[in-house]
Amino acid sequence: MGFEAGSSSNALKAPSPPREDTPLLGHSPQALSSQAKTFANVFIAIVGAGVLGLPYSFKRTGWVMNLLMIFSVAALTHYCMMLLVYTRRKLESSNGFSKIASFGDLGFTVCGPTGRFLVDILIILSQAGFCVGYLIFIGNTLVDVEPCCEGLWGVSVFFYGMGVAVYSFEGVGMALPLESEMKDKDKFGKVLALTMAFIALMYGGFGAFGYFAFGEDTKDMITANLGGGFVSTLVKLGLCVNLFFTLPIMMNPVYEIVERRFWGGSYCLWLRWLLVVLVSLVALSVPNFADFLSLVGSGVCCALGFVLPPLFHLKVFRSEIGWKGWTLDVGIMLLGIVLGVSGTWYALLEIFFPTE
Repeated sequence: MGFEAGSSSNALKAPSPPREDTPLLGHSPQALSSQAKTFANVFIAIVGAGVLGLPYSFKRTGWVMNLLMIFSVAALTHYCMMLLVYTRRKLESSNGFSKIASFGDLGFTVCGPTGRFLVDILIILSQAGFCVGYLIFIGNTLVDVEPCCEGLWGVSVFFYGMGVAVYSFEGVGMALPLESEMKDKDKFGKVLALTMAFIALMYGGFGAFGYFAFGEDTKDMITANLGGGFVSTLVKLGLCVNLFFTLPIMMNPVYEIVERRFWGGSYCLWLRWLLVVLVSLVALSVPNFADFLSLVGSGVCCALGFVLPPLFHLKVFRSEIGWKGWTLDVGIMLLGIVLGVSGTWYALLEIFFPTE
């Protein structure tokens, strides 16, 4: 995290302490991204360990329903990411605001410290949730734990599948940095749409074919269906090593936010250790990978991806969008709230009272 030093012509001064309006991202110059590089960056920002739970979600919810969920969530995520981009452009072009570099900066600009606080909390929960999912996958894979619970078809299964789909597409917080880094910003929406469509097709194919291959024997982590051969073991160990070294990167936003709020923005080793221990304890208490994906997707990612973007957009454009725009923004917010509350409830029921 970069901070601006005080101005001086003769001497360097220590960086000033971060404030509520201090951007999470630095301002160092860098080469802007081409369309191809932006496509790759969006792909990397979206695709994660959630894909490993998709075949089991297809088993639980049915392949037709899950395909519809994946493409619907992809379209809605793209729309909400573009809402953030439009909101930032509006504020920077017409209202004279300084550079808005991140989701947290936008929250502060639109809603003040409360907006920054909401975004910070949700980013902490989402990033920590991803890391918990990584640890669950690593632990279950290494000890060859293969929990399997059969769900009943119904409302709970719908929200379960929706939670996994939302988790798999979480990346709305990267929309503003990715758009800032793109050279031809007018084409960002088209590149984003193309990337989301490609990811949706990949997710749909992976989930469907994974389920078709193993049927009712599909495990909550598809890697558990690979057996115990030499090649399968190498694949599992490779994924574990990859996630192990990815975990510190995923925890970095959590470190930055917590240190900024509780340690003056300075590096604090014991605080980072405490956060890692807390994440590990949560991972130990929730052994089922797919159920936890649904919980994080419903409880956190719905709010971060489907509630805050239309809320910020509505506050900035409320006098320009007309009743149709109001209806669309409010409708998306209500949808996000319903999916979040209902999905969280059913995911918690599945975790604490699993069906047999």
